[in-house]
Amino acid sequence: MARTPSNMLPLGTNAPYFELPDTVSDQVVNLNSLKGKKGTVIMFICNHCPFVIHVNKEIVSIANSYEKYGIAFVAISSNDVINYPQDAPEKMKIHAKNEDYPFPYLYDESQAIAKAYDAACTPDFYAFDKNLELRYRGQLDNSRPGNGLPVTGEDLRHALDCLIEGNENKSIQKPSIGCNIKWK
Repeated sequence: MARTPSNMLPLGTNAPYFELPDTVSDQVVNLNSLKGKKGTVIMFICNHCPFVIHVNKEIVSIANSYEKYGIAFVAISSNDVINYPQDAPEKMKIHAKNEDYPFPYLYDESQAIAKAYDAACTPDFYAFDKNLELRYRGQLDNSRPGNGLPVTGEDLRHALDCLIEGNENKSIQKPSIGCNIKWK
C-alpha cells in the first residue's frame, strides 16, 4: 500500500473550474452547477484504493449530514483506467450505487482537473467556501487502514462547521495520506 501525502494547495486558492462527466447521472456537469450555497467539498477518490475504502462510509455520512446546511459534495476519480481498469467509468457508476454515494462521481479522463487541484492521493479533500475559495485541504481524520483509530471524519467535520458558522478554521490542517493518483 503506497502512502502518498496531499500536496496541500494554498488556502485562499480559487477552486479550479471543471466540466466533467458524472458517471452516476450520465450527464456532463460543471463546478458552477454543483457548488453549494455555504460551501463545496471536492474529493479525489477511486474505487480500489484501500484508504478510500476505509473511509467510504464516513464520507457518505458526512455528505448526508452536511447537505442540509448548504454544503455540496463532489467526488472525482482521475486514475489511469488503462492500467487500473477497476476505476473505469462503468465501474465507478456501480461502485457509487453500491456505496450509496449521495453526490456525483466524476471521471477526469485527461487528469487535467487533478493537476489543476494539485491532487496527489486518494482520498484527497478540499473544502471551499461559498465563493469557492479554499478553506480546508487535507485529511478526513487520523484513521488509516490498520492503525486502529476509529474513522470519525473529525478534521473535515470541523472545517465544515467553521464554514457554516462563518468562523476561521484555526486547527492545524494535516495532509491526507493515501494511494497516489495513478498517472498516465
